[in-house]
Amino acid sequence: MNIKISALLGTMVALMLASCITTTSGPPRPEPDKEAAALQYYELGARYYKAGKFDVARDRLERALEFDPKMAIAHSVLALTYQELDIPRLAKQHFELAVRSEPRNINARNTYAVFLCQQREFKEARKQFERAIKNPENDDSELMMTNAGVCMVQKPDLVEAEVYFRRALTEKPNHPEALLQMALLKRQTGDPLLARAFLQRYLASNAASAAILYLAVQIEKDNGDARASMAFSNQLRRDFPASAEAKSLTEAG
Repeated sequence: MNIKISALLGTMVALMLASCITTTSGPPRPEPDKEAAALQYYELGARYYKAGKFDVARDRLERALEFDPKMAIAHSVLALTYQELDIPRLAKQHFELAVRSEPRNINARNTYAVFLCQQREFKEARKQFERAIKNPENDDSELMMTNAGVCMVQKPDLVEAEVYFRRALTEKPNHPEALLQMALLKRQTGDPLLARAFLQRYLASNAASAAILYLAVQIEKDNGDARASMAFSNQLRRDFPASAEAKSLTEAG
């Protein structure tokens, strides 16, 4: 079962769009009037990107970069815009410019790594993840470790994926996305007891969604525990009666 998680891209894009990220080691800023204009066009571009108006977003972000060619945040969001416009060549170009302009910008590097993974450039993606993880200013390295693990699952390299998920859990033992991904991984590799253990750890501190309850049903079936499977099925039908997962259970009898 494929459960999408916020660790891959969503959280970092939200942070990226929230404000203009700078670092003390970044490039020299342009003169005040140009900096203000760049920021204004960036903010407009980011709003249009979030609204799904990608052609307009591209125009505004390109204007921002005319005023400040080394504005990493503008390069990153423009790269995401080109990705939405299905122009991966230009997306990659602007991701590279973003990390070149601000090498210590963790969000930009993480988002670039996710893009590379989506393009199946796994070796380079892993390199970018590691650079973000090892950045001494990174207080959320478990997010990048989990992202890297998800990327390795897509490769697929399940051994390396598990290494990353366990690194994330060493850094933060209750990191929810890493716990969930370990449950999925252990189910995929035929270890239902460990899949149950990781999902139990997840449920101990996180609310259950319809997708999580459906996964729990499947894991308990794998373990041959009909009573536990039925308990999760009943909870799913009770708490999320209109969900696709509840309908799937009904159709399966």
